[in-house]
Amino acid sequence: MSVSWDPDQYHRFKQQRAAPFRDLKRWLKVRPGLNAVDLGCGTGELTRQLADLLPDSQVLGIDTSAEMLSQSQAFERPGLSFRQQNLADVEGQFDLIFSHAALHWVENHPWLFARLWDRLLPGGQLLVQMPHNFDHLSHRLAADIAHTHFDLRSRVTEVLAPEDYADLLYHLGAQEFEVVLKVYPHVMTDAQAIVEWTRGTLLTAYLPQLSPTQQSEFLAIYSRRLGEQMPEKPVFYAFKRLLLQAVKL
Repeated sequence: MSVSWDPDQYHRFKQQRAAPFRDLKRWLKVRPGLNAVDLGCGTGELTRQLADLLPDSQVLGIDTSAEMLSQSQAFERPGLSFRQQNLADVEGQFDLIFSHAALHWVENHPWLFARLWDRLLPGGQLLVQMPHNFDHLSHRLAADIAHTHFDLRSRVTEVLAPEDYADLLYHLGAQEFEVVLKVYPHVMTDAQAIVEWTRGTLLTAYLPQLSPTQQSEFLAIYSRRLGEQMPEKPVFYAFKRLLLQAVKL
C-alpha cells in the first residue's frame, strides 16, 4: 500500500511521538565502536540522538520516504549517514538494529524478524517499538470510512500480539529478551486534535489514494463521526505501543 509522508504534519505531535523512543533507548546497551542501523529513521532527528549515545560508532538511518529524508541532512555528521531504502532490504551485519514506529508498515513479521535476526552479530541487540492501537476507535473509524464511503481497501496491520513476538524471539534463539505493551496517555484538546494526529500517520495510507475533493470529504466525515463518539474537551487519547528488546548471544 502506497504511503505518503508529510514531515511537518508528523511533527505536530513531536513530543508525544518521542516518548516511546525515550523508553526504548533505556534498554540500549551502550558500547563503543558499534555498527548500528535505525530502520524508519524519518527526518533523522531521533537517529542523531541515538547516534550521540554511541561513542565511536557508525550509525546508518534508513527510511523509505524521500519527503522525510529531505530533512535528514541537517543531522548528518561523521559516523552518521542516511539512505533511502526499503526497510526489509537492509544488508550487512550490525551490533544494533533499532526501529522506532516503523516496522508496522512492513509485511510478514515472522519472516521480517527472522531476517533482522540474521543481520545481527553475536552480542548484538534488537530494539523495536511499534504502535499497537489498531483496535482504537480512531483507527476503526478510518478503516470503516475508507471501505464504505470510498471503496478503499482497509489497511491490514501486520503487528502481532505481544506473546507472538515473545514466541518468535524465543524460537530465533534469543535468551535475553523483553516484550512490553504500554499505554501512552495523551490528553488532546478535542477530537479534531486526534484527527490531526492520525493525518500524520494512519491516514497517510488512505488519503493519497483520493482526489483533493474526496480527501476533504473523507476528513469531514471522519471529523464528524469521531467528534460524535469522543465529544469531551479535552479528550483522553489512550495509545498502545509495543516495545521489545532482544540480545543475540
